Amino acid sequence: MHVLASRLRRLPPSCGPVRLVGVDGHAGSGKSTFAGQLAAALGGAPVLHLDDIASHDELFDWTGRLLREVITPFGRGGTAHYAPYDWHTRRFGPPRALPPAPVVLVEGVGAGRRALRPHLACLLWMDLPREESWARGRSRDGVEQREFWEEWVLAEQRHFAEDPSRPFADVLVRQCRKGYETTSGPAVTPGPDHDITHGDGPAPMC
Repeated sequence: MHVLASRLRRLPPSCGPVRLVGVDGHAGSGKSTFAGQLAAALGGAPVLHLDDIASHDELFDWTGRLLREVITPFGRGGTAHYAPYDWHTRRFGPPRALPPAPVVLVEGVGAGRRALRPHLACLLWMDLPREESWARGRSRDGVEQREFWEEWVLAEQRHFAEDPSRPFADVLVRQCRKGYETTSGPAVTPGPDHDITHGDGPAPMC
């Protein structure tokens, strides 16, 4: 994790002064947990959760708002301001400031979408099959979210059918018993420096 963090720091900025790193994968694949650990390894890097950007009415139709509220300000070297969505009250809350930092993680389903990739320094994909991911998500959220999950699965299938992320991932991340295993993603040409690594071993460059 620390080796990957070190290499992310050395990437050139991709959005103004920010190295924007996407953490994508199916719902329930462990993106939030991994992003939290990576953020800690980066010395407390900010994490923008796409659950704060999406809403019941816009499960995936939030690109314009993210570009306007986050990407454009970062591109100018300024502070982003976005209104996080409350999934319980179904309302957007007061604006929250997100200052530019050397590395900012964008975590959530769709973080590697077509419109965002030009602004990313690196795209990480949580490489867990969708059925296994969804089963984990359903177990986590309980029966009270059963109806929402039925809607979500259909929406996610449509999204990735039209705008897949995995083929453009620089790094694939798999959770192991202890830590994570990383390997070069489809966007990286295989080579002797892009082997599967474990724990804090050499991680593939983005």
